[in-house]
Amino acid sequence: MSTPTGENAFLHDLADEVKAELTVAESSPSEEEAAEVPMDEWMFDPAYTQSEEVGLRNLLGAVAALEDDARPDDTGRAPGRPRSA
Repeated sequence: MSTPTGENAFLHDLADEVKAELTVAESSPSEEEAAEVPMDEWMFDPAYTQSEEVGLRNLLGAVAALEDDARPDDTGRAPGRPRSA
């Protein structure tokens, strides 16, 4: 696998960071598990954690879309360049 450069490297690094944060959010107790523990012992509010997970998934999707846009298409056309008529 080749190492991304320029903007692609930034997007790749961002995707890695978001995936790491998503792993942490996914490992947090569910609302059902949190309900078994007294509220004053919660590290995070489970509703906030669920909201954070949704936001991270949206961000990961946006990064993936940007990475797809940055790849040249099968015609060899550079990203963001209009097709010739």
